[in-house]
Amino acid sequence: MKPDLSINFVGIKFKNPVLTASGTFGYGYELEDLILLKQLGGIVTKTITLEPRSGNLQPRIAEVASGMLNSIGLQNIGVRAFVEEPLEKLNKIGVPIIVSVAGASTNECVETVKILSRQNGISAIELNLSCPNLKKKIVCHDLPLMRNVIKGVKKVSKVPVIAKLSPLVTDIAELALVAQNTGADGVTLANTYPAMAIDVKTFKHKLSTVKGGMSGACVKPMSVRCVYDSYGSIKIPIIGCGGITTGEDAVEFMLAGATMVSVGSTSLVSPKKLITIIDEVENILKEKNIKSAKQIVGMLNTVKNKSSP
Repeated sequence: MKPDLSINFVGIKFKNPVLTASGTFGYGYELEDLILLKQLGGIVTKTITLEPRSGNLQPRIAEVASGMLNSIGLQNIGVRAFVEEPLEKLNKIGVPIIVSVAGASTNECVETVKILSRQNGISAIELNLSCPNLKKKIVCHDLPLMRNVIKGVKKVSKVPVIAKLSPLVTDIAELALVAQNTGADGVTLANTYPAMAIDVKTFKHKLSTVKGGMSGACVKPMSVRCVYDSYGSIKIPIIGCGGITTGEDAVEFMLAGATMVSVGSTSLVSPKKLITIIDEVENILKEKNIKSAKQIVGMLNTVKNKSSP
């Protein structure tokens, strides 16, 4: 029997648990000639800001062992241009659209979401509270600021709000709990890890900004741990991301407690891998005779709790 891959996340029904990750799939519609986009669970757009941003200087991507560094700097066309063209094209795909939003201040985030809230076809907002490329302090490392941003956006948003958090904290579960208690409907765990690389041929750093965010297969064990630690502490659902390259990786995140997963670096290298990952998740469930994808969410935590004295 074919397993049911559909997932309910923050009140939204997705046909399967595989999303694109923000920042590696453009606005979401540009790759329609390479991949059948309607087969995806949903699309998370690149991060949108109130005003256009040109991003950081080149070079801003560098390959490292089992992963990559990036320092894009939130390059985007700004929210007003986004709703004029990209959003219209996204709405034609037929899958839930989650718009990633960031800002240098609470007011910028709120104003951006106000504009988005006047549009149709947006299923949820993912608040990028964790981008390591901004020169200013990462939002979720400043708890009062994070609370203000979440509260402000929740007041004006007509759709669920998902907080994307940084893994660079002492206790990711505590941070996720703060996001929940402030009103976030879900969390994304986790963003990239601060890192750097040096070219020994030129004796220069590989990124124009020296440091950037590390993603790819090399970060997966750390990100799975973030999901696992948080699942038992919060009641809101989790999107797991970081190093997913196969269906096995996606299932690993779900066993640790992720309701859905978002795929980043792998989709940048090979967009068609997104469909492969969906098929592989289905095959794993078939092999295990599991009827529904939602049955495996947090299964590892459930086993742990049952075996505790």
